[in-house]
Amino acid sequence: MHQQSCIDACVRCAQECEQCAAACLGEADVNEMTECIRLDLDCAAICRMAAGFMSRDSRFAEAICEVCADICETCGTECEKHDVDHCQRCARACHQCAEECRSMAGAAV
Repeated sequence: MHQQSCIDACVRCAQECEQCAAACLGEADVNEMTECIRLDLDCAAICRMAAGFMSRDSRFAEAICEVCADICETCGTECEKHDVDHCQRCARACHQCAEECRSMAGAAV
């Protein structure tokens, strides 16, 4: 079931984003990580929301997935800029989730 694959990707992405945000707070130059932390928190929130909407089979799930894909893509691009393991792991999870959400929303690239 494709929907379950997307839910799983959203849950994984939310976890990676939460871990990344927490790890960013421990970096030597936290000011340099501000945008990454902000996007991590936004991304984690929308991923959890998307997973919930899909789990409930909400008629708004596709629209939420579309927004989720955009936020995941933006977060992943920001995380890629930082050469630390937690950001790189997060970027991979974000890009994978964006791909799943786009497919779920019917806008596969």
